[in-house]
Amino acid sequence: MSNILIKNAKIVNEGQIFEGDILIENDIIKEVSNSISAKSSNVKIIDAEGNYVIPGVIDDQVHFREPGLTHKATIETESKAAIAGGITSYIEMPNTNPQTTTIEALNEKFKIASETSYANYSFMFGGTNDNLEEILKVNPKEVAGLKLFLGSSTGNMLVDNPEVLENIFSSTDMIISVHCEDEATIKANLEVYKKEYGDNIPIKLHPHIRSEKACYISSSKAIELAKKTGARLHVFHLSTGIETKLFSNKIPLKDKKITAEVCVHHLWFSEEDYDTKGTLIKWNPAVKTAKDREELWKAFLDGRIDVLATDHAPHTLEEKKQVYTKAPSGGPLVQHALVAMLEAHHKGKISMEKLVEKMCHNPAILFQIEKRGFIKEGYFADLVIVNLNNPWTVNKQNILYKCGWSPFEGTAFKSRVTHTILNGHLVYENSKFSATKHGKRLTFNR
Repeated sequence: MSNILIKNAKIVNEGQIFEGDILIENDIIKEVSNSISAKSSNVKIIDAEGNYVIPGVIDDQVHFREPGLTHKATIETESKAAIAGGITSYIEMPNTNPQTTTIEALNEKFKIASETSYANYSFMFGGTNDNLEEILKVNPKEVAGLKLFLGSSTGNMLVDNPEVLENIFSSTDMIISVHCEDEATIKANLEVYKKEYGDNIPIKLHPHIRSEKACYISSSKAIELAKKTGARLHVFHLSTGIETKLFSNKIPLKDKKITAEVCVHHLWFSEEDYDTKGTLIKWNPAVKTAKDREELWKAFLDGRIDVLATDHAPHTLEEKKQVYTKAPSGGPLVQHALVAMLEAHHKGKISMEKLVEKMCHNPAILFQIEKRGFIKEGYFADLVIVNLNNPWTVNKQNILYKCGWSPFEGTAFKSRVTHTILNGHLVYENSKFSATKHGKRLTFNR
């Protein structure tokens, strides 16, 4: 294993920014100090040149489409894009084909990732209306958690039986992550617009179909059930201002039983963007009003929303460009999430310290991930160097996703990820990747 010394860095960690050096030995951060000298000639020195060094980003919600949907993406292609975007660890969702709803399917995914993943990985086990027995076989120390779709989305894993839902909430110690949209509300709304437009419903009506009401009904019910059963609940991708009122910032994250996530697209886009972006920004839950975006930002910064994720969910451009009822929801984001948030930093919306808290520290705390998410001696060396003044524009030539497109195409970003270090290895440097993969399976302090 090689040793690496990062010099002249602005280190962002645990609410502080300080100038210093970081020594990495094997896969571990050996020392963090004001000034460190190389003790031997076999140390690779990286001069950070006064740029920021942050912990590797941890993305708690991605869809890498493998197995079964590999025309859209693979674990290999998307984890490679993640590394270029400064995401060093990801938690992947169960709506693949076959769905990750059996121990056998889960083990198959771990096998694929162990052979092909560029980044560190874990998976969520999927709950359905009829797999409680399998859920109870899952060792909470071996997976990130349990995922339930309370509104149908890509893969149709809808859990809509109230009795089953309560049984699941009552029976597992795993973190239960939920997609909250009320199916009956969505179906009723869709029927109204289908009568008027057929399949060719204008995309700007998407947030009226997958509405604020649909989100609130579902998330408030899930929270009510979590309080009743004592379940550990994590609500994915909040998209409305009204939902933020369901969450609290009164206690530290490590003590919370009910937590929330927001995605980069719900902080970046609003319904005004449907005119230019069309179905490329069709997500479930839908991108909503500018006021919703403002309320999400507020809750994100004040601690009611705990983490930021991508919900990276690629489809081919051909699929996305179909008429409204056929165009699938979701889009690719892992390569661009960090630089998008750094753009928000440039605009004065978020400090570097807060950005690191939400993208690195908090996912590690929330999922009890072992020795990652912080720049600490004894922790795994997952580090990212970002240059805040190195502008570039997203285009087809520099997009790394297998699907070959991005909702950020044409966007100019001021910041750039220059280096990514994973488990002590320099895996990405100035647009070049290392020849070997160094992703490891995430482990948990549970």
